Amino acid sequence: QVQLVESGGGLVQPGGSLRLSCGASGSISRINNMGWYRQAVGKERELVATITSGGSTNYADSVKGRFTISRDNAKNTVYLQMNSLKPEDTAVYYCNADRRDTIGSILDYYWGQGTQVTVSS
Repeated sequence: QVQLVESGGGLVQPGGSLRLSCGASGSISRINNMGWYRQAVGKERELVATITSGGSTNYADSVKGRFTISRDNAKNTVYLQMNSLKPEDTAVYYCNADRRDTIGSILDYYWGQGTQVTVSS
């Protein structure tokens, strides 16, 4: 129905930057919020940032001022610009999206396969 594919992960030194991309394909009508979550080894998946179809954003306190989420609706793509990366940012980063009806009720959640981000010297 909807497929999400992340890219852009890799190995970066502390203080460096990465830009993650997530492209959506398939039955993409009514996609509303999109976002990024991450999961470090031995920890539960946590929210990183979300963005609505209108461009309103929300960030976890741990990434405010360092990460920026954006989207290109024409390309069905959401981005995460990550600056001033820290070792504690090391995790698998997952793209997600929800699809809603006309009154805003969530119909489905979708998840990408994840992309590894490793911050190490």
